Amino acid sequence: MGLNVSPDTALVLFSGGQDSTVCLGWALQRFARVETVGFDYGQRHRVELEVRPRILAEMKSLDAGWAARLGNDHVLPLQTLGAVSETALTRDTEIAMAEHGLPNTFVPGRNLVFLAFAGALAYRRGARRLVAGMCETDYSGYPDCRDDTIKAMQLALSLGMDRRIVIDTPLMWIDKAGTFALAEDIGGKKFLDIVIAETHSCYLGDRSRRHDWGYGCGECPACRLRAEGYARFVGRREKRD
Repeated sequence: MGLNVSPDTALVLFSGGQDSTVCLGWALQRFARVETVGFDYGQRHRVELEVRPRILAEMKSLDAGWAARLGNDHVLPLQTLGAVSETALTRDTEIAMAEHGLPNTFVPGRNLVFLAFAGALAYRRGARRLVAGMCETDYSGYPDCRDDTIKAMQLALSLGMDRRIVIDTPLMWIDKAGTFALAEDIGGKKFLDIVIAETHSCYLGDRSRRHDWGYGCGECPACRLRAEGYARFVGRREKRD
C-alpha cells in the first residue's frame, strides 16, 4: 500500500457510515493493528449498526494486509445518551432547525461521550491512537465536530489517562467529495464501491432506495450532503480525466 506502517494500535470510531469507513481504510494503511468501536445510543438510524459487520467482512476480503491488521470490533451500549437527547436522531420527529440555530439532529455531547468511552476502551486495549471522522468542511454546524473541540478532548484524555492519546481526524479539512476521492485513493474502485454500496448515512435509516451515491431517502440533510458530494466528486474526476 506504499506507506510505512506504524507499530501503534489504533482504535477507529466506526459507525457504519461513509466517513468512518473511509477513516477505517485510512487507519489500516498506517497502523499495525486496528480495532473498531461502535455505539448503540438509541439512534433513529440504527441500521448503521446493522451494516457494520458486512463492511468489516468486505474490507477483510478486499485486502489480505487489512485482514491481518484488523482486530476486535466492539459495540458499546449508550442508551442513556439517547434517553436524555430530545433530538431528531433519537426521536421520531421532523428534521428541522432548532431555536438555537443548530439542526435538531444535533445530539448534545455525543462526540464528547463517544471519545471519552473510546479513550477508556483504548486504554484497556493498549491503543494510543483514536481515529474519528469529524469534519469542519462539510458538516451541519455541530460544535463537537470542530477541530478545537477534538484538540481539547485529546488533551483531556491524555491528562485523564496519564498517557499520550492522539486523536486523528483525517477528514477534518476535506469536503464530502474529497472523502469519496480519498476512498478511491486508499483502496481503488473496489473500496470506493464498498463505501458507496454498503455504508449508511441516511438519518431516517432508509435502505430501500439505491442512488448513484448509495442508499437513503434522498431528502434528509445527510442524504443531500452525500449526494451533492458525490456529484462534485464525479465532476472533479471527469475534469481531471
